Amino acid sequence: MEHSYFDFATLPPAARYGLMANAVTPRPVAFVTSLSPERVPNAAPFSFFGLLSHDPATLAIGIEPRPDGRRKDTARNIVETGDFIVHIADRALCAQMDACGAPVEPEEDELALNAIATVPGTIVDVPRIADAPVALECRLHSLLPLGPARDIVIGSVVGCHIRADAMGPELKVDQAMIDTIGRVGAASYCSTRDRFRP
Repeated sequence: MEHSYFDFATLPPAARYGLMANAVTPRPVAFVTSLSPERVPNAAPFSFFGLLSHDPATLAIGIEPRPDGRRKDTARNIVETGDFIVHIADRALCAQMDACGAPVEPEEDELALNAIATVPGTIVDVPRIADAPVALECRLHSLLPLGPARDIVIGSVVGCHIRADAMGPELKVDQAMIDTIGRVGAASYCSTRDRFRP
C-alpha cells in the first residue's frame, strides 16, 4: 500500500497541526472547568487530551495559548489555583461544549454564557457540569511548557463522577448510556455508540 510521507522538520506548524488533528481520530475531548483566583468560572474543550495512568490516576491536556500569546484562561487558572475538573461530554452536551471553545476574555463566564448548569465539586473547589455523564476531579501534578504552541497540563485525578444510570455491577460503565463523543478533525465530532470488536 502506498503512503504519502511528511517530514515534520520541513512543515510549518499549521500544516503539522492539520495532519495530526485530522489523522489521529477520534480523539476524546476534555471539557474542562476551572475557577480563576478572582472566582470567575471558566469552561473550555480540548481534544489534545488523554489518560496516562490509573495508578496513580493521571491525565494530560494540551492547551494552546491565545493568538496573542497569552495563556488561555484554563491553563492560567489551573496554574494559579491547582484545581480543575475534566468532563467527558455526551451528544446532548456537544453543542454547548463546542460553544465554550469560542474566544472570550477572562472576566467572561462561559458556563453562564451557554446556560450550562453546575453543581459544586466534591473535593476540588471548581464547578462541576451537572449534565456531563463523566467528571474527573483533578489537581495539578505538573506543567510541561512545550514552547509557544502548547502547555501540557498533567493532572492527578482525585475523584470521579459517573452518571448513576450508566453504572452496572462490578464498576462496569455502560458505554451506550453515557453516549460519549470524540473529535474527528475540523469542526466534526463522532458518537461512540457505533462500536465493534475484531
